[in-house]
Amino acid sequence: MAKVLFITGGARSGKSRLAEAKAGEFGTPLCYLATGRAGDGEMADRIARHQARRGPEWQTLEEPLQLLEAIRGHDGYFAAMLLDCVTLWLSNLLFHYDNPDRVLDEVRALSGAFKEVQTPLVIVSNEVGMGIVPENQLARAFRDLAGEANELIAAAADEVYVTFSGLPLKLKG
Repeated sequence: MAKVLFITGGARSGKSRLAEAKAGEFGTPLCYLATGRAGDGEMADRIARHQARRGPEWQTLEEPLQLLEAIRGHDGYFAAMLLDCVTLWLSNLLFHYDNPDRVLDEVRALSGAFKEVQTPLVIVSNEVGMGIVPENQLARAFRDLAGEANELIAAAADEVYVTFSGLPLKLKG
């Protein structure tokens, strides 16, 4: 069983930089398992900035839906795998299935597989439940889904961190 680290926090809080540093502590080569899609120019720029920050020791795998299959299919090839990020994955799954319960089944399968994986995992997710209650049903459903998914993953992880203003706080492990 490999070590699993879970890192959460708000937007632009330093989650990804912390995750990259933590993954790097396991050595090289490293896998960046990206769930985001460049659906517009701003997202394409964000992805390009993340890629530029990482060095040649990183291999990027883009997988917006089938994370567990991607992890299992590349287990043992890397010193560590960084999954960035859970909330984009949840968005992709929610639009794909249009069923929050089906999405949570995917999260349960992922977190349940942590004990099988040999490659250390560093998992990034956004904390979306600390703001105001969203005004529309879809946004409230997503907020609730993300909160429950984060709970499931944090419970199964060996270490859990939250970042605020670029500063990490270790919550578990």
